[in-house]
Amino acid sequence: MSESAAPMGPFEMLLDYEQRSLAHVAGLPEQIDAPGLWRGIAFRVAGKLMVSSIAEVNEILTYPTLTFVPGTRPWLLGVANVRGNLVPVIDLRGFVEGEKNTHNERSRVLVVKQQGGNVGLLVDEVLGQRSFVDENEVVGAVEEDERYRRYVPKQFDLGGVRYLNFSVHALVRDREFVQAAA
Repeated sequence: MSESAAPMGPFEMLLDYEQRSLAHVAGLPEQIDAPGLWRGIAFRVAGKLMVSSIAEVNEILTYPTLTFVPGTRPWLLGVANVRGNLVPVIDLRGFVEGEKNTHNERSRVLVVKQQGGNVGLLVDEVLGQRSFVDENEVVGAVEEDERYRRYVPKQFDLGGVRYLNFSVHALVRDREFVQAAA
């Protein structure tokens, strides 16, 4: 979608998501308990294609209304009321790179578990579910960007597309991440 195009309405957004999902060919038929099968939610942050385990992502939200929290670091965007629960929303790019991310109609918030409750991670775009098998892992691959390296233990190649395996588990255990006070 170009910058000058009119914003999509809810129906157009769903149609666009459906078309992009149907265009993705997973390659192998999915089996519930296939040995070596790994499922993840693919997303984009700052041009990087990433995937986190489907077990680490509770839900995906459109950008919610946020309440600013004074005295916090710039990457803590605020808190959202998600069905009666307050969920802090973190700018993932802002936290890892130190560069503020701006949200648009494709931006999403991945709600993930952390000790003491859920937290939302602002990402540029969610690309849908991806399934990988052990053979998709790029053995010995190391993330080039040092800022992301501690959160990317593996990389996968799916049909010639490289996905960084972003570990939410490593992120929410990062000492700096849990210290959002400025």
